[in-house]
Amino acid sequence: MNTLLARGKEKGLSPHRIPDFWLFDLDNTLYPADSVLVRLIDYRMVSSISQLLNVDSFEARRLQKDYYKKYGTTLSGLIKNHRVEPDAYLDYVHDIDLTVIHPAPRLNQTLGALPGVKYVFTNGSVAHAENVMGRLGISDRFAGIQDIKANGYIPKPDSSAYSAIISRFGLVPASTIMLDDIPDNLLPAAKLGIITVWVRNDRWIGYDAGEHISYMTDDLNDWLDGVLEQ
Repeated sequence: MNTLLARGKEKGLSPHRIPDFWLFDLDNTLYPADSVLVRLIDYRMVSSISQLLNVDSFEARRLQKDYYKKYGTTLSGLIKNHRVEPDAYLDYVHDIDLTVIHPAPRLNQTLGALPGVKYVFTNGSVAHAENVMGRLGISDRFAGIQDIKANGYIPKPDSSAYSAIISRFGLVPASTIMLDDIPDNLLPAAKLGIITVWVRNDRWIGYDAGEHISYMTDDLNDWLDGVLEQ
């Protein structure tokens, strides 16, 4: 079997074998982080908080950032502190123009060539994931989506979210790889024995990756192509 070798930056760990299961984060991972899509979602979050809590945009922005840092997602903080109805909130913040991201035929082809079963593992909603995957043209490459609702609205990097997806899809951690743009989200995976790939972007310039990061790359397409070339 081919070995899994890194493209881009690599921590020099021993190569692993290509896994049976792949877990892909959605936002800033399956599409480039320089897309304005996340900024549009961010704007909708602030707007929603402002309306729900009857606060101005400055306070809404402060709460959004504070809750994200403390709870892992803004939604988790809103549920815990304000009993916000999560589905209505998610529907609102994801009601955005997806034409700001472009179809990804190269990624679609690469995903189709990679062995193993692929899943999306996101702190967003199934509807948002389906919409983004449809716009990218990669929907047929994935066997399932684990969203925050499936995790009982408990987000990555809480360990229960990883237990939930492993149980639901019958994953074998030692034969699984996870790719995410947020390094902290990879720590619980590494503790379970899952291979981890950090898909970096400019937000993380100067960040010192820990030993829980198996591989690092600045370009998902190049890295996956490199796997196929080995």
